[in-house]
Amino acid sequence: MAGRLIDADPELAFQHALAASRRGGRMAAVREAVALTAYAAGEFGDALREFRTHRRISGSNEYLAMMADCERGLGRPDRALDLLRSEEVAELDNAVKVDVAIVASGARMDMEQFDAAVSALEIPQLDKNRAFSYSPRLFRAYADALELAGRGKEAETWRRQAVVAESALGVGDFAEPEIMDLGEDDEAPAKPRFRRDNDASADNAGQAAAEDRSANYAQAPEAASAEQDLDGESDDDALPSDEREALLGAEEAEPDSEDADAEASESDTAEEAAAERND
Repeated sequence: MAGRLIDADPELAFQHALAASRRGGRMAAVREAVALTAYAAGEFGDALREFRTHRRISGSNEYLAMMADCERGLGRPDRALDLLRSEEVAELDNAVKVDVAIVASGARMDMEQFDAAVSALEIPQLDKNRAFSYSPRLFRAYADALELAGRGKEAETWRRQAVVAESALGVGDFAEPEIMDLGEDDEAPAKPRFRRDNDASADNAGQAAAEDRSANYAQAPEAASAEQDLDGESDDDALPSDEREALLGAEEAEPDSEDADAEASESDTAEEAAAERND
């Protein structure tokens, strides 16, 4: 939260960082956040104390220039210069060395030592023919020192050079605008009005298959196997062909014998009736 508010509302960011320090005050990152937000809010006393604490916990000298600038903010430019004369300055990277030179020049200006302010900025990083990330602010600080020293024409040259450096680096007024995606478009994608013939024929085939209700489907394997089993059982119980014919012949002969018996009994009955009439 403090990091998001430091540019818009430094004082509120400082209060958020203080609240975080009450819960994690022994963490270097927390003390760093408190120091930076206090510095942005102009609370130089609190910022200096937090920068010192962060330096003690982390062992880092990266905020040495800000610590000296806090001394300036508290009206103590001489202490700022004493701090910037420490041996640790030689171990800093070029960007921090530039910040140290700018703060030292400002301390000289506070003490109305304008020529010394110009000299404080004449460091190896001050090269008008090369542009680094720190070059625009170094060129402008040098131009301000030159103007206070009564060297206005040279100051204008360095101000123009600062603009050239910003143009080469693509920063400042030459920075590309940030484009932020605010979310996906809520509108549904439009359907194509025309489709290829392949897609249309595939869709028609799929629709015809879905609407086919004629029940002309292949016989299920289970049903086919069941029918085969039933046929197999009838085949197992069947008689050979010659025995079947003999059996059929016997069945056909049985009705003929029954008819012969019936005719014999009728003839016997007729004979008995004739004998009775004779008597």
